[in-house]
Parts: sequence; structure tokens; C-alpha cells
Amino acid sequence: MNHVAPPSSAVDDTNLRALSRAFAADAAQVDREAIFPAANIGRLRDAGLLALTVPRQYGGLGGGLLDTIRVLGIIAEGCASTSLILAMQLFKHAALYRGNLWPEAVRARIATEAVEDGALINALRVEPELGSPTRGGMPSTVLRRTADGWTLSGHKIFSTGAPGLRWMDVWAAHEDKVGHVLVRANTPGIRIVETWDHIGMRATCSHDVLFTDVPVEPGNIALKNPAEWANADPAQMAWNAAGIGAIYTGIARAARDWVVEFVRHRVPSALGAPLSTLPRVQEKVGEIEMLLSANARLIASIATETDYGLPASPNESALIKTMLIENAIRAVELAASLAGNHAHAKANAIERHIRDVRSGRVQAPQADAAFVAAGRLVLL
Repeated sequence: MNHVAPPSSAVDDTNLRALSRAFAADAAQVDREAIFPAANIGRLRDAGLLALTVPRQYGGLGGGLLDTIRVLGIIAEGCASTSLILAMQLFKHAALYRGNLWPEAVRARIATEAVEDGALINALRVEPELGSPTRGGMPSTVLRRTADGWTLSGHKIFSTGAPGLRWMDVWAAHEDKVGHVLVRANTPGIRIVETWDHIGMRATCSHDVLFTDVPVEPGNIALKNPAEWANADPAQMAWNAAGIGAIYTGIARAARDWVVEFVRHRVPSALGAPLSTLPRVQEKVGEIEMLLSANARLIASIATETDYGLPASPNESALIKTMLIENAIRAVELAASLAGNHAHAKANAIERHIRDVRSGRVQAPQADAAFVAAGRLVLL
């Protein structure tokens, strides 16, 4: 069955799948060593995919969410960590050109660097004490006025792709306001501390980043009163739901593909035939297909509606993201159950898929927050 969105004019399907296969060949190594997949990012740059969501007026491909989910899902089949780093890039560039948060000169500069150099950008929001700002609270990372302008100081964690970033979009506070601060990663006072040693998505290298009196250009600051940030952007929530869902569904497809090959070629001596001939195996593979098909339809639907300017409500996007992740995890669990101990051997790719897919649960918004928000809306 086809569980991905149809090809787009912005994306060459043959080259995309070739990239995914190449990334799969090295995925075990970058996962095992928890190293930034620089070669993969370089190939994405050469293919123009780091500028997929940069508007054509800046030289990008001008892709929308439907293009993005296709790319992320197929790349995730090869290397999930690479796909997540790419997702952060594509989400940020899509958001950069919505509304008027940033001056045109800032947008043009970041866009041009993405097109010409493949420069990466990501948001750094989570802190040791604050956790995720999606749950409220003021960041401890602060902007200060100085005689020469502005400086930034603070500590961010879970900074996806930290070693490869050119730009960091830092969530920070100044007095009673809060917002975005754009800094170049090579600015004096920025230090990456290699803390990322997680069970899954190991090659994202989502290390801590420390900021000590980092100089900030005045045009790179966008502050508001906290209440002005309270209402979630429906488009951003839809991009997150569909894009994150596409990555973890891609992982589930990779697990499905692995176990299908396993049961087709595994011939227990007591059976004298491949495991794939057993009705119970066929049933479980059919259940996996149900979950993957449901995810594919949901992801394509929310992406298409968003590209037409009709994104789902933030509450609905949060619920859909949760459902997509749970379906993907269940699909991988079913695949693993068919392989038994083989699924837990590091020599087999499905072992990595089991670890990677569970990381979807900690991607914001998390399930409890999505359920509480939806329940409150109904009940109050």
C-alpha cells in the first residue's frame, strides 16, 4: 500500500528515495555513536531540500506542508534523526515568512543563507527549570540592555541539531516581556555542552547550549507581553502535527518493511514454510497496515487543508499529533512482536526504530496537555 503523500512538483521522488536509502546505510553508525549526521545534511543541502519551504522570491523551492510531509516521511524511513533536524529547519522557515514578526532584511538574510549555504536554523525553547514553555512560565534566559546594545544569557536544553546550526531562535525574557531572539551560532559567548545521550533519536545531538553575555543585533529581537503569545498559531500547530506525525509514521513504515522481509524469509524448521504464511502473522501485518493507512490519511488531510489556508484548530492539531504518534508506536510494537528476540538485537534496524519511535511522545504538545486542553474546551 502507498502510505505517503503523492509526488509534488517541488520534490523529485526518485532522488528523495535515493537519499533515504543512502541515509539508511549509515543510520546505525550515527545512532550508535550519537554523532551529528553532517554528511546527510550536506546531501540535503545539495538537493536543495534545506530550502524547501523558503519562498521562491528568495530562491527557495516554495514548498508547502504537503511537500514537507512527503519529504520528512521518506527521509525518516532512512534516518529518523536526520529527518527531525530537517523538520526543525523546514518548520522555522515556513513560520519565518508568515505574518510580520521579523523585518524584511532579517527574513531575506536567513532565507538567502539557507538557499546558498544550506544554513540551519532551529528554535531553542526548553530550559532545565522551565521545561517546555508550552506549559507556561517565564524563561530564565534573559536579554539585557548594555551601553552597546543588547546581550543574551541563559541555558537551553534539548536543542535539536545544535552542532550544525547557523542560526538559533532563542526564547528569552526582558523585564515583563518575552519572545524570540535570533543569534548566529558562532557569536562569542555561545557554548554547546554535549549532554545528549538519549535512548532514541541519538544522532539529533540535541545538546545543551549556554549563552553568556552574547551580543544581539537590535533587529533580531521580537518581544511581546506574555498574553500576546497565549493564543497558539493554528498554522504552526498544523505544521507541527502533520510534520512530526510524518516523521514517526515514516519510522513505523521502516519497521513494517523490515518485519515484512523478516517473516517472508524466516522459515522455522518446525513449520517448514515462511512465517508470512501464518494467518496470525498476516493478521498482525494487516493491523499495521490499518494504522499506517489511518496516519497517512490524517497527515495528508491536515497538510492539504493547511496549504489551502484552512488549518485545523490548535486543539484539534494537538489531538491529531497525539493520535499519529500513538498509532506509529503501536505499529512498531506489532512489527516487533512478530520478530521476537530478533527485534531487540542491535544488528537489526528494527531495534533502532523501536527506540526512535517512542521519542514522539515527548515532542510538544504532549498527550496530557492535548487532552486537558480539548477536555476543558468541551466542559467549560
